Amino acid sequence: MKRSDIVRSIQVQFKHMRVADASAILDTVAEHMIEAVAAGDRIEVRGFGTFQPRARATKIGYNPCTGQPMHLEAGTTILFKPSRELTKKMNG
Repeated sequence: MKRSDIVRSIQVQFKHMRVADASAILDTVAEHMIEAVAAGDRIEVRGFGTFQPRARATKIGYNPCTGQPMHLEAGTTILFKPSRELTKKMNG
């Protein structure tokens, strides 16, 4: 599903809403979620799942082509944990 599909489904659900308004709503929600995770906050969307930043330690990796060891810097990634409802729906 693409962004345009989500915007279209919002517009279909709320028939009085223009495409530009539905797009602005989606952009605003995404922007707030990005800002919250970047600030180190945990986001919980009931029925969907949680997003939270996770620190990665510095480690030694290996180049898959040459096999040479290489230094991988520490960083931050995002962990997504799906809700029970989403997991149940995905599994049957």
